[in-house]
Order: sequence, then structure tokens, then C-alpha cells
Amino acid sequence: MLTLIDRSVLLPAADGPPAPSTAQQGPAAPPGSATDRDAVLAKVEMNRKLSMVKAWEENQKSKADNRAEHKMSSILSWENTKKAAVEAKLRTREEKLEKKKAEYAEQMRNRVAMIHKEAEEQRALVEARRQEEMIKYQETAAKHRSKGTTPAKKFLTCFG
Repeated sequence: MLTLIDRSVLLPAADGPPAPSTAQQGPAAPPGSATDRDAVLAKVEMNRKLSMVKAWEENQKSKADNRAEHKMSSILSWENTKKAAVEAKLRTREEKLEKKKAEYAEQMRNRVAMIHKEAEEQRALVEARRQEEMIKYQETAAKHRSKGTTPAKKFLTCFG
């Protein structure tokens, strides 16, 4: 690859013999003189240094890009790991809450069943007392019928 320098001298990009000059450098230096050769070599050396600097710069930029990509990748991995851990914890807590909710609902159903059972027992007790009282009143009425008496009102019912 050839590089254009000073628009008058074409130089090869790699080290090697300088290309012959097509234009005059000035009246003091005839073509092919030592001064002309030294100037061309200095320009070649400068181009070599500039190309090395450019290569170094590209290398450093590439390294920086790779480091940044690696860091981004590790951050993404860290983020995904942490998110997964939090989501797993959330799922376990939701499962615990659902289990507690189901247990509490079962307890409430058991309480409702117990209340219903007690109410049925109370109803049965009241019905039994009612039946006993009905039988008692029927027997008392039968006694009064057989004797021909009328039932007397109790005067002080709270004492007896």
C-alpha cells in the first residue's frame, strides 16, 4: 500500500527503499542527493511510527471494547441470577401464603360446622323439652278430665 506524503513523494507503507522522487524539493538539493534521501527516510520513519501508534490505538480500543462487553455480560448474568433468586423467593412465599390461606379457610369451615352442630344440639334440646312439656301437659289435662277438675292458677310462680 502506498501513502501520499507532501503530494510530491509516493512512499511505501512498509520499510524499504524509498520511491524515486518525481518533483523537485528545492534548488539547493538535486534529486538523488543525501539530503533528499535523509528527508525521505525521515518521512518513512514518521509514517512507520504513525502507523504503529494507530495500530496501538486500535488495539487499545479493541481491548477496551472487549473489557466493556465482558463487564456488561457479567452484569447481565448477575442481574439474571438475582432476579431468579428473588422470583423463586416470591414463589415460595406465595405458596406459603396460599397454604396458610387454605388452612385458615379450613379452620373457618370447621368453626362454621361446629357452630352448626351446636345449634342443632340446642334445637334438639329445645325440641326434647317441648315434647316433655307437651307430654306433661297432656297427662295433666287427662288427670283433670278424669277427676273433673279445672287446673288452678299458681299464685306465686317464681317460688315454686
